[in-house]
Amino acid sequence: MSLTDILSPSDIAAALRDCQAPDSFSPKKFFQISGMSKKSSSQIKEIFRILDNDQSGFIEEDELKYFLQRFECGARVLTSSETKTFLAAADHDGDGKIGAEGIDYFKYR
Repeated sequence: MSLTDILSPSDIAAALRDCQAPDSFSPKKFFQISGMSKKSSSQIKEIFRILDNDQSGFIEEDELKYFLQRFECGARVLTSSETKTFLAAADHDGDGKIGAEGIDYFKYR
């Protein structure tokens, strides 16, 4: 399964266009534009599984900086500031990594 099986390619493209400039990435806005905020919890968990590059059950900071590239190979890498902000917003237990429930959190923000 790929992200385009769950999300519209045109919505993904629009979300990536919106955050092309460094330090312009907003997780909440990206989730809204890409259509992720409208997906069910089970669909969000499937998206999370696809984004969890090493299949550890978590998205760690080193994986998170490549978040946009999981949607499109040529997308930019998140800046250090964007990565830290994203991690802080979704890491509910402070362990330095995001579980599927952390990603689901943006659906309700």
